[in-house]
Amino acid sequence: MIFILVASLLSWGGITYYSKTTSIANYGGEYIEGVVGQPQHINPVLSTSNNADDDLVQIIFSSLFKYDNQGKLANDLVDSYDVSEDKTQYTIHLKNNVAWHDGQPLTATDVLFTINLIADPAYKSPLRSNWQGIESSSTDDYTLNFKIQTPYVGFLSNLTFGILPKHIWESINPEKFALTNFNLEPIGSGPYKYNPSFIKDSSGNILSYKLVANPNYFGGKPYISKITFNYYPDDTVITAYNQKEIMGISNVSPKNLATIKLPQSTLMHKFNIPRYFAVFFNQTKSVPLASDEVREALAYATNRQEIIDSVLDGNGKPVYSPFLPGMIGYDENANKIDFNLDKANEILDGKNWKRDNDGWRSKDGTQLQINLVTTDWPELFQTAELIKSQWGKVGVKVEINNLSVSDIQQNYIRPREYDALLFGQVMGSDPDPFSFWHSTQKRDPGLNLSLFGDSDTDKLIDDGRIEFDTDKRASIYRDFQKKLTTEIPAIFLYSPDYVYPVNKKIQGIDIVNLVFPSERFANIDKWYIKTKRIWNK
Repeated sequence: MIFILVASLLSWGGITYYSKTTSIANYGGEYIEGVVGQPQHINPVLSTSNNADDDLVQIIFSSLFKYDNQGKLANDLVDSYDVSEDKTQYTIHLKNNVAWHDGQPLTATDVLFTINLIADPAYKSPLRSNWQGIESSSTDDYTLNFKIQTPYVGFLSNLTFGILPKHIWESINPEKFALTNFNLEPIGSGPYKYNPSFIKDSSGNILSYKLVANPNYFGGKPYISKITFNYYPDDTVITAYNQKEIMGISNVSPKNLATIKLPQSTLMHKFNIPRYFAVFFNQTKSVPLASDEVREALAYATNRQEIIDSVLDGNGKPVYSPFLPGMIGYDENANKIDFNLDKANEILDGKNWKRDNDGWRSKDGTQLQINLVTTDWPELFQTAELIKSQWGKVGVKVEINNLSVSDIQQNYIRPREYDALLFGQVMGSDPDPFSFWHSTQKRDPGLNLSLFGDSDTDKLIDDGRIEFDTDKRASIYRDFQKKLTTEIPAIFLYSPDYVYPVNKKIQGIDIVNLVFPSERFANIDKWYIKTKRIWNK
């Protein structure tokens, strides 16, 4: 009886305690993430070309602006800012309570120093094009001034790069900039700092990289005490997750999701990200692709949903233009060419592209053959094989050239030596299509892969860049999309979901939209593992 009475009292007490208290985040714990790849330059001036670097930069460094959980621009180091009436001058006021990990204050001098590095061609920053023709100065230690030549609605998006400490980097000359140990032993101002500790194998590959919470972070001390990244050469990262060596995986190919063996303890975060994959046509290199009817027929012959289901296991969305859902100018009701094999055959038959005995079409002695170049990434190679099959059904012969990314960049994209290119593009937070579709970007280092554009489309792009009224800007971009639909310089295929498996113990991940994969850490200082209970008021 006494035992039953005691048990009843304990049970009642427990129920009362939980009903009168609330669980909240507490400090402590370690999060371990698996990454395929290697960090090389944990340096915001250089990091954007390597996801492994970018992840660490996101956590270690702070920027003037960052992206919130909806993918919208938000203040980071910025306390407030003002824009002139003519939209060409920006005054930025910095927070004055920010310190570097070594205790030194972060000031406007550090920001200007970082911008000068980015703008100087000797430092070979991928961000350099954003800082041509911009005047930067400071009024005092916490006030920055930027003057741009013409208004540009997306200017603030260019202020999302991490800031380097001048007192650490000013003695490093350009020749040693990419080689110095500071690239792997960084000092930043973000929520986590270099431990310092990382483990290498006998070949010099980094196996593990450790960070600890920055107790003096201006946004408040992060809840999780330690963040560790373990690096893998391939999909063995999934084996490591299944064996509970790691608690999350930076990104998983949709095809490999089924190989994760811990469904009960795993939360599959799926994020929207402003990237798309498309087949870009080079009409200057291919006689068939220079024919309007061929490009139109290929658009009708492309079954996007089949590609998404087969290659992405359903984890993606079909796209018909470079403007994705949620972007200014996106119009789900816009004219779009959807899958219709009969229509594709009808178009080619009507324009006298006749089938030969082998089933392939030709006209006036020219066979309807297309050489399709793509990377050796499994998803893109599988996509290329499906496109080959789909287009083959309407008599179009496709030859696939499957190459490494570096080979494609150097020998195909830069000289524009391809008939058709299956490739991806990341738009960023602002839908400005200038870099990818303006006629001035047709040649390297521009990224207009279809060599598209004329004075009419250029004017639409230029007008969109200086229009600060959202409704008017959206109307401009809808007109631009109509030109793309009419001329078909590319066939837009899909926008894949970013799939991020993480152990359910990790709480506080509330990201909805990502601008870049590394932005999944935008609120990492608010993630937590440990909890405590407090009495309800």
